[in-house]
Amino acid sequence: MTASATLYSIGYATKPIEVFLAQLKQYRINAVADVRSVPFSKVFFDYHQDALRNTLHENGIRYVFLGQELGPRSKDPAHYDSNQQIRFDLLSQSELFQSGLSRLEKGWRNGWVIALLCAEKDPVDCHRSLLIGRALQTRFQIDLQHITHTGELELQSDLDSRLTRMHNTHNDLFCSAEEKIELAYAAQNRLKAYRKQ
Repeated sequence: MTASATLYSIGYATKPIEVFLAQLKQYRINAVADVRSVPFSKVFFDYHQDALRNTLHENGIRYVFLGQELGPRSKDPAHYDSNQQIRFDLLSQSELFQSGLSRLEKGWRNGWVIALLCAEKDPVDCHRSLLIGRALQTRFQIDLQHITHTGELELQSDLDSRLTRMHNTHNDLFCSAEEKIELAYAAQNRLKAYRKQ
């Protein structure tokens, strides 16, 4: 793991803003990187970009929007398959995405304790694990720490194991441990990755 790099992720889902703030404070998070492609909620207005930025500012937490760089959608048609579903393997190699990872690196190297924000309750259903967490493992050997809905932590490496069980790749006798994980991610991405309407 990169020295002194601790990164978190958090989904707001149905979480009251007071609970969300308490969880950030519990882990001494002082910066939130919003990784939603569309930084608004149709239902939870506390998490609209402007409202969230103001609430975080009032609580001494910095807000940074990284949805352009690290969001689950892409403006580049080359990142989509023939069914118009985003391919995280292609998106993660793009210059824009890699620049987003570099911005995160600059943040943690400057002492910020950062949480990646998206909407989904369970990180296994969200690009913050399927795309960003996986990329952080590969590029920086960072085990992203996902704050669960109830406030506990799930490491990205534990999420890897959960995915292999979910997609029954853990019992494949002809695959290496890494191949089992890759197969599980590919299966979950097919279920959860953004698809154009």
